[in-house]
Amino acid sequence: MQPFQLNIPQAILDDLRARLAHTRWPAEPSQASWGQGTSPAYLRELLTYWQHDFDWRQQEARLNQFARFQATIEGTELRFIHERGRGPRPLPLLLSHGWPDSSWQFTKLIPLLTDPAAHGGRAEDAFDVVAPDLPGFGFSAPLPATGPFANQTASRLQQLMTTTLGYARYGAHGSDVGTLVTECLALDYAPSLSGIHMTGVPFSRMLVPPADPSATEQAFLTSNLQRFMQGAAYVTLQARDPHTLAPGLRDSPAGLAAWLLDKFRAWSDSGGNLESRFSKDELLTNLTIYWATDTIASSFAPYHQVGPAPQGLNAPKIEVPTGFTSFAHDLLQAPREFAERFYNVRQWAEYPAGGHFPAFEEPQALAESLRAFFRPLR
Repeated sequence: MQPFQLNIPQAILDDLRARLAHTRWPAEPSQASWGQGTSPAYLRELLTYWQHDFDWRQQEARLNQFARFQATIEGTELRFIHERGRGPRPLPLLLSHGWPDSSWQFTKLIPLLTDPAAHGGRAEDAFDVVAPDLPGFGFSAPLPATGPFANQTASRLQQLMTTTLGYARYGAHGSDVGTLVTECLALDYAPSLSGIHMTGVPFSRMLVPPADPSATEQAFLTSNLQRFMQGAAYVTLQARDPHTLAPGLRDSPAGLAAWLLDKFRAWSDSGGNLESRFSKDELLTNLTIYWATDTIASSFAPYHQVGPAPQGLNAPKIEVPTGFTSFAHDLLQAPREFAERFYNVRQWAEYPAGGHFPAFEEPQALAESLRAFFRPLR
Protein backbone atom coordinates (compact mmCIF):
# COMPACT_ATOMS: atom_id res chain seq x y z
CA MET A 1 0.00 0.00 0.00
CA GLN A 2 1.34 3.41 -0.98
CA PRO A 3 0.10 7.00 -0.66
CA PHE A 4 -1.69 8.37 -3.71
CA GLN A 5 -2.50 11.94 -4.73
CA LEU A 6 -4.76 13.10 -7.54
CA ASN A 7 -2.75 14.91 -10.20
CA ILE A 8 -4.42 14.98 -13.61
CA PRO A 9 -1.85 15.84 -16.32
CA GLN A 10 -2.23 19.37 -17.65
CA ALA A 11 -2.27 18.03 -21.22
CA ILE A 12 -5.56 16.22 -20.49
CA LEU A 13 -7.12 19.41 -19.09
CA ASP A 14 -5.90 21.43 -22.08
CA ASP A 15 -7.33 18.88 -24.49
CA LEU A 16 -10.64 18.98 -22.60
CA ARG A 17 -10.90 22.76 -22.99
CA ALA A 18 -10.06 22.49 -26.69
CA ARG A 19 -12.83 19.93 -27.19
CA LEU A 20 -15.29 22.10 -25.27
CA ALA A 21 -14.38 25.05 -27.50
CA HIS A 22 -15.28 23.00 -30.59
CA THR A 23 -18.57 21.59 -29.34
CA ARG A 24 -21.11 21.12 -32.13
CA TRP A 25 -24.25 22.62 -30.60
CA PRO A 26 -27.76 21.44 -31.52
CA ALA A 27 -29.90 23.50 -33.88
CA GLU A 28 -31.93 24.89 -30.97
CA PRO A 29 -29.44 25.39 -28.15
CA SER A 30 -31.82 27.76 -26.32
CA GLN A 31 -34.37 24.96 -25.71
CA ALA A 32 -34.72 24.80 -21.91
CA SER A 33 -37.02 21.80 -21.57
CA TRP A 34 -35.83 18.55 -19.98
CA GLY A 35 -38.76 16.66 -21.47
CA GLN A 36 -36.63 14.82 -24.03
CA GLY A 37 -33.49 14.40 -21.94
CA THR A 38 -30.85 16.91 -20.93
CA SER A 39 -31.86 20.52 -21.59
CA PRO A 40 -29.78 21.94 -24.48
CA ALA A 41 -29.84 25.36 -22.82
CA TYR A 42 -28.56 24.07 -19.49
CA LEU A 43 -25.97 21.89 -21.19
CA ARG A 44 -24.58 24.90 -23.04
CA GLU A 45 -24.55 26.95 -19.84
CA LEU A 46 -22.67 24.27 -17.92
CA LEU A 47 -20.19 23.51 -20.70
CA THR A 48 -19.41 27.20 -21.12
CA TYR A 49 -18.63 27.32 -17.40
CA TRP A 50 -16.56 24.13 -17.72
CA GLN A 51 -14.49 25.68 -20.50
CA HIS A 52 -13.91 29.13 -19.03
CA ASP A 53 -14.50 29.20 -15.27
CA PHE A 54 -14.21 25.76 -13.70
CA ASP A 55 -10.99 25.35 -11.69
CA TRP A 56 -10.10 21.67 -11.54
CA ARG A 57 -6.89 22.31 -9.61
CA GLN A 58 -8.91 23.90 -6.80
CA GLN A 59 -11.21 20.88 -6.65
CA GLU A 60 -8.23 18.53 -6.91
CA ALA A 61 -6.63 20.20 -3.89
CA ARG A 62 -9.84 19.73 -1.90
CA LEU A 63 -10.05 16.06 -2.84
CA ASN A 64 -6.40 15.58 -1.89
CA GLN A 65 -7.15 16.70 1.67
CA PHE A 66 -8.34 13.14 2.27
CA ALA A 67 -5.78 10.43 3.05
CA ARG A 68 -5.56 8.53 -0.24
CA PHE A 69 -3.75 5.31 -1.02
CA GLN A 70 -3.28 2.74 -3.73
CA ALA A 71 -2.79 -1.01 -3.59
CA THR A 72 -2.75 -3.83 -6.11
CA ILE A 73 -5.14 -6.57 -5.02
CA GLU A 74 -5.73 -9.73 -7.03
CA GLY A 75 -4.06 -8.01 -9.98
CA THR A 76 -6.29 -4.90 -9.85
CA GLU A 77 -4.95 -1.51 -8.85
CA LEU A 78 -7.36 0.09 -6.38
CA ARG A 79 -7.28 3.72 -5.25
CA PHE A 80 -9.10 4.52 -2.02
CA ILE A 81 -9.61 6.98 0.80
CA HIS A 82 -8.65 5.76 4.27
CA GLU A 83 -9.56 8.30 6.94
CA ARG A 84 -9.00 7.38 10.59
CA GLY A 85 -11.73 8.07 13.10
CA ARG A 86 -11.44 10.41 16.06
CA GLY A 87 -12.90 8.48 18.96
CA PRO A 88 -12.05 5.83 21.55
CA ARG A 89 -12.56 2.74 19.32
CA PRO A 90 -13.47 3.66 15.74
CA LEU A 91 -15.32 0.94 13.80
CA PRO A 92 -13.91 0.23 10.32
CA LEU A 93 -16.55 1.07 7.72
CA LEU A 94 -16.31 0.32 4.00
CA LEU A 95 -18.29 2.64 1.70
CA SER A 96 -19.23 1.40 -1.79
CA HIS A 97 -20.59 3.97 -4.24
CA GLY A 98 -22.82 3.54 -7.28
CA TRP A 99 -23.12 4.76 -10.85
CA PRO A 100 -22.53 7.40 -12.18
CA ASP A 101 -20.09 8.56 -9.54
CA SER A 102 -17.05 7.43 -7.54
CA SER A 103 -15.68 7.87 -4.02
CA TRP A 104 -16.35 11.56 -4.76
CA GLN A 105 -19.91 10.87 -3.60
CA PHE A 106 -18.72 10.46 -0.01
CA THR A 107 -16.69 13.65 0.38
CA LYS A 108 -19.43 15.35 2.45
CA LEU A 109 -20.22 12.22 4.46
CA ILE A 110 -16.72 11.13 5.51
CA PRO A 111 -16.00 13.96 8.01
CA LEU A 112 -19.35 13.31 9.72
CA LEU A 113 -18.40 9.65 10.19
CA THR A 114 -14.76 10.02 11.20
CA ASP A 115 -15.29 12.92 13.63
CA PRO A 116 -18.90 12.78 14.85
CA ALA A 117 -18.20 14.86 17.96
CA ALA A 118 -17.33 17.81 15.72
CA HIS A 119 -20.62 17.43 13.84
CA GLY A 120 -23.30 17.08 16.49
CA GLY A 121 -22.61 13.42 17.36
CA ARG A 122 -20.75 11.38 19.96
CA ALA A 123 -17.06 10.46 19.80
CA GLU A 124 -17.82 6.81 20.54
CA ASP A 125 -19.70 6.61 17.20
CA ALA A 126 -16.55 7.32 15.16
CA PHE A 127 -15.61 5.21 12.15
CA ASP A 128 -12.37 4.45 10.34
CA VAL A 129 -13.69 5.10 6.82
CA VAL A 130 -12.45 3.25 3.74
CA ALA A 131 -13.97 4.61 0.52
CA PRO A 132 -12.55 3.06 -2.66
CA ASP A 133 -13.18 3.98 -6.23
CA LEU A 134 -14.76 0.69 -7.29
CA PRO A 135 -12.83 -1.11 -10.07
CA GLY A 136 -13.25 0.72 -13.37
CA PHE A 137 -14.54 3.86 -11.65
CA GLY A 138 -12.60 7.01 -10.86
CA PHE A 139 -8.92 6.31 -10.38
CA SER A 140 -9.14 2.52 -9.91
CA ALA A 141 -8.26 0.10 -12.71
CA PRO A 142 -11.01 -2.01 -14.31
CA LEU A 143 -11.60 -5.67 -13.55
CA PRO A 144 -10.88 -8.52 -15.92
CA ALA A 145 -13.91 -9.21 -18.11
CA THR A 146 -14.00 -12.83 -16.99
CA GLY A 147 -16.47 -12.78 -14.13
CA PRO A 148 -19.37 -10.94 -12.49
CA PHE A 149 -18.55 -7.42 -11.36
CA ALA A 150 -20.08 -7.56 -7.88
CA ASN A 151 -18.45 -10.86 -6.90
CA GLN A 152 -15.02 -9.88 -8.24
CA THR A 153 -15.22 -6.53 -6.51
CA ALA A 154 -16.34 -8.02 -3.20
CA SER A 155 -13.35 -10.39 -3.24
CA ARG A 156 -10.93 -7.51 -3.72
CA LEU A 157 -12.56 -5.31 -1.09
CA GLN A 158 -12.49 -8.15 1.43
CA GLN A 159 -8.76 -8.46 0.81
CA LEU A 160 -8.35 -4.69 1.08
CA MET A 161 -10.10 -4.53 4.45
CA THR A 162 -8.63 -7.66 6.07
CA THR A 163 -5.23 -8.30 4.50
CA THR A 164 -4.08 -4.88 3.29
CA LEU A 165 -5.54 -2.77 6.12
CA GLY A 166 -5.56 -5.48 8.78
CA TYR A 167 -9.12 -5.17 10.08
CA ALA A 168 -10.49 -8.39 11.58
CA ARG A 169 -14.10 -7.19 11.39
CA TYR A 170 -15.72 -4.23 9.69
CA GLY A 171 -19.04 -2.77 8.62
CA ALA A 172 -20.08 -2.14 5.03
CA HIS A 173 -22.41 0.39 3.42
CA GLY A 174 -23.51 0.59 -0.19
CA SER A 175 -25.81 2.47 -2.53
CA ASP A 176 -26.86 1.68 -6.12
CA VAL A 177 -24.17 -0.62 -7.59
CA GLY A 178 -22.62 -0.57 -4.13
CA THR A 179 -25.60 -2.49 -2.72
CA LEU A 180 -24.74 -5.42 -5.00
CA VAL A 181 -21.14 -5.38 -3.79
CA THR A 182 -22.22 -5.07 -0.15
CA GLU A 183 -24.64 -7.97 -0.53
CA CYS A 184 -21.90 -10.15 -2.04
CA LEU A 185 -19.65 -9.33 0.90
CA ALA A 186 -22.38 -10.47 3.30
CA LEU A 187 -22.96 -13.68 1.34
CA ASP A 188 -19.31 -14.67 0.91
CA TYR A 189 -17.50 -13.14 3.89
CA ALA A 190 -20.07 -12.98 6.69
CA PRO A 191 -17.62 -13.73 9.55
CA SER A 192 -15.73 -10.52 8.74
CA LEU A 193 -18.79 -8.28 8.88
CA SER A 194 -20.30 -6.69 11.96
CA GLY A 195 -23.21 -5.49 9.83
CA ILE A 196 -24.22 -4.17 6.44
CA HIS A 197 -26.19 -1.03 5.62
CA MET A 198 -27.80 -0.08 2.32
CA THR A 199 -29.97 2.67 0.91
CA GLY A 200 -32.28 0.20 -0.81
CA VAL A 201 -32.92 -3.42 -1.72
CA PRO A 202 -30.79 -4.32 -4.76
CA PHE A 203 -32.80 -4.46 -7.97
CA SER A 204 -31.67 -8.06 -8.56
CA ARG A 205 -33.91 -9.14 -5.67
CA MET A 206 -36.93 -8.04 -7.69
CA LEU A 207 -36.16 -10.12 -10.76
CA VAL A 208 -37.85 -13.18 -9.24
CA PRO A 209 -40.94 -11.89 -7.38
CA PRO A 210 -42.33 -13.86 -4.43
CA ALA A 211 -45.16 -16.29 -5.14
CA ASP A 212 -47.21 -14.93 -2.22
CA PRO A 213 -46.72 -11.15 -2.20
CA SER A 214 -48.70 -9.07 0.25
CA ALA A 215 -50.84 -6.24 -1.08
CA THR A 216 -48.08 -3.78 -0.13
CA GLU A 217 -45.42 -5.84 -1.87
CA GLN A 218 -47.55 -6.31 -4.99
CA ALA A 219 -48.18 -2.57 -5.24
CA PHE A 220 -44.45 -1.94 -4.93
CA LEU A 221 -43.50 -4.58 -7.50
CA THR A 222 -46.07 -3.25 -9.98
CA SER A 223 -45.01 0.38 -9.59
CA ASN A 224 -41.35 -0.61 -9.70
CA LEU A 225 -41.85 -2.46 -12.98
CA GLN A 226 -43.65 0.52 -14.49
CA ARG A 227 -40.93 2.91 -13.40
CA PHE A 228 -38.22 0.58 -14.63
CA MET A 229 -39.84 0.28 -18.05
CA GLN A 230 -40.11 4.07 -18.31
CA GLY A 231 -36.53 4.90 -17.35
CA ALA A 232 -34.43 1.82 -18.04
CA ALA A 233 -33.17 2.62 -21.53
CA TYR A 234 -29.75 3.43 -20.06
CA VAL A 235 -29.61 -0.02 -18.40
CA THR A 236 -30.33 -1.76 -21.70
CA LEU A 237 -27.71 0.23 -23.59
CA GLN A 238 -25.01 -0.11 -20.95
CA ALA A 239 -25.70 -3.83 -20.53
CA ARG A 240 -26.23 -4.92 -24.12
CA ASP A 241 -24.49 -2.31 -26.27
CA PRO A 242 -21.62 -0.81 -24.23
CA HIS A 243 -19.27 -0.77 -27.23
CA THR A 244 -21.86 1.16 -29.25
CA LEU A 245 -22.47 3.75 -26.55
CA ALA A 246 -19.01 4.29 -25.07
CA PRO A 247 -17.03 5.71 -28.03
CA GLY A 248 -19.18 8.83 -28.33
CA LEU A 249 -19.09 9.48 -24.57
CA ARG A 250 -15.31 8.98 -24.46
CA ASP A 251 -14.74 11.32 -27.39
CA SER A 252 -17.10 14.17 -26.56
CA PRO A 253 -17.27 15.99 -23.21
CA ALA A 254 -20.64 17.38 -24.30
CA GLY A 255 -21.94 13.86 -24.88
CA LEU A 256 -20.57 12.63 -21.55
CA ALA A 257 -22.12 15.59 -19.72
CA ALA A 258 -25.52 15.13 -21.36
CA TRP A 259 -25.56 11.42 -20.47
CA LEU A 260 -24.72 11.94 -16.80
CA LEU A 261 -26.56 15.20 -16.09
CA ASP A 262 -29.88 13.66 -17.08
CA LYS A 263 -29.41 10.99 -14.41
CA PHE A 264 -28.39 13.42 -11.68
CA ARG A 265 -31.47 15.55 -12.32
CA ALA A 266 -33.94 12.68 -12.67
CA TRP A 267 -32.68 10.63 -9.73
CA SER A 268 -32.01 13.33 -7.14
CA ASP A 269 -34.42 15.26 -4.97
CA SER A 270 -33.95 18.31 -7.17
CA GLY A 271 -37.56 19.15 -7.95
CA GLY A 272 -36.47 19.68 -11.54
CA ASN A 273 -33.80 22.24 -10.59
CA LEU A 274 -30.50 20.37 -10.75
CA GLU A 275 -28.54 23.10 -8.98
CA SER A 276 -30.83 22.98 -5.97
CA ARG A 277 -28.85 19.87 -5.02
CA PHE A 278 -25.55 20.15 -6.89
CA SER A 279 -23.50 23.22 -7.70
CA LYS A 280 -21.84 23.59 -11.09
CA ASP A 281 -18.47 22.92 -9.47
CA GLU A 282 -19.75 19.70 -7.89
CA LEU A 283 -21.27 18.42 -11.11
CA LEU A 284 -18.14 19.27 -13.06
CA THR A 285 -15.83 17.69 -10.52
CA ASN A 286 -17.61 14.38 -11.08
CA LEU A 287 -17.61 14.89 -14.86
CA THR A 288 -13.93 15.81 -14.93
CA ILE A 289 -13.05 12.67 -12.99
CA TYR A 290 -14.92 10.56 -15.55
CA TRP A 291 -13.35 12.43 -18.45
CA ALA A 292 -9.77 12.56 -17.22
CA THR A 293 -9.66 8.91 -16.11
CA ASP A 294 -11.47 7.73 -19.27
CA THR A 295 -13.65 5.43 -17.18
CA ILE A 296 -17.12 5.88 -18.64
CA ALA A 297 -16.78 2.64 -20.63
CA SER A 298 -15.38 0.62 -17.71
CA SER A 299 -18.10 2.02 -15.42
CA PHE A 300 -20.62 0.06 -17.51
CA ALA A 301 -19.17 -3.23 -16.22
CA PRO A 302 -21.77 -3.71 -13.44
CA TYR A 303 -24.45 -3.75 -16.13
CA HIS A 304 -22.93 -6.21 -18.59
CA GLN A 305 -20.72 -8.25 -16.22
CA VAL A 306 -23.60 -9.49 -14.10
CA GLY A 307 -22.89 -13.23 -14.10
CA PRO A 308 -24.60 -15.36 -11.44
CA ALA A 309 -25.35 -12.46 -9.12
CA PRO A 310 -28.00 -13.09 -6.43
CA GLN A 311 -31.46 -12.94 -7.95
CA GLY A 312 -34.76 -12.85 -6.15
CA LEU A 313 -35.79 -15.73 -3.92
CA ASN A 314 -33.15 -17.99 -5.46
CA ALA A 315 -30.45 -16.37 -3.34
CA PRO A 316 -29.92 -17.43 0.28
CA LYS A 317 -31.15 -15.14 3.01
CA ILE A 318 -28.45 -12.90 4.46
CA GLU A 319 -28.12 -13.35 8.21
CA VAL A 320 -25.59 -10.56 8.77
CA PRO A 321 -27.36 -7.75 10.70
CA THR A 322 -28.72 -5.38 8.04
CA GLY A 323 -29.89 -1.81 8.14
CA PHE A 324 -31.76 0.19 5.52
CA THR A 325 -32.10 3.94 5.19
CA SER A 326 -34.62 5.00 2.58
CA PHE A 327 -34.83 8.47 1.04
CA ALA A 328 -38.16 9.63 -0.32
CA HIS A 329 -37.06 10.47 -3.85
CA ASP A 330 -34.77 7.50 -4.47
CA LEU A 331 -35.48 5.28 -7.46
CA LEU A 332 -36.83 2.22 -5.63
CA GLN A 333 -38.88 2.26 -2.44
CA ALA A 334 -39.18 -1.36 -1.34
CA PRO A 335 -41.33 -1.93 1.77
CA ARG A 336 -39.77 -3.42 4.89
CA GLU A 337 -41.72 -6.68 4.60
CA PHE A 338 -40.14 -7.26 1.17
CA ALA A 339 -36.64 -6.61 2.53
CA GLU A 340 -37.23 -8.98 5.43
CA ARG A 341 -37.62 -11.88 2.99
CA PHE A 342 -33.92 -11.56 2.15
CA TYR A 343 -32.16 -9.88 5.07
CA ASN A 344 -31.86 -9.94 8.84
CA VAL A 345 -33.29 -6.43 9.12
CA ARG A 346 -32.27 -4.71 12.37
CA GLN A 347 -32.93 -1.11 11.34
CA TRP A 348 -35.41 0.54 9.02
CA ALA A 349 -35.24 4.32 8.64
CA GLU A 350 -37.12 6.55 6.22
CA TYR A 351 -36.39 10.20 5.44
CA PRO A 352 -38.77 12.61 3.70
CA ALA A 353 -36.06 14.29 1.60
CA GLY A 354 -33.14 13.12 -0.53
CA GLY A 355 -32.83 11.01 -3.63
CA HIS A 356 -30.48 8.51 -5.22
CA PHE A 357 -27.29 10.27 -4.06
CA PRO A 358 -27.97 10.56 -0.30
CA ALA A 359 -24.32 10.79 0.77
CA PHE A 360 -24.16 14.01 -1.22
CA GLU A 361 -27.77 15.21 -0.94
CA GLU A 362 -28.47 14.39 2.73
CA PRO A 363 -25.12 13.56 4.37
CA GLN A 364 -26.21 14.51 7.89
CA ALA A 365 -29.27 12.24 7.78
CA LEU A 366 -27.27 9.34 6.36
CA ALA A 367 -24.50 9.82 8.93
CA GLU A 368 -26.98 9.79 11.80
CA SER A 369 -28.60 6.64 10.46
CA LEU A 370 -25.25 4.87 10.07
CA ARG A 371 -24.22 5.82 13.60
CA ALA A 372 -27.51 4.52 15.03
CA PHE A 373 -27.40 1.24 13.11
CA PHE A 374 -23.83 0.30 13.94
CA ARG A 375 -23.94 1.52 17.58
CA PRO A 376 -25.14 -1.83 19.04
CA LEU A 377 -22.91 -3.81 16.64
CA ARG A 378 -19.56 -2.38 17.71
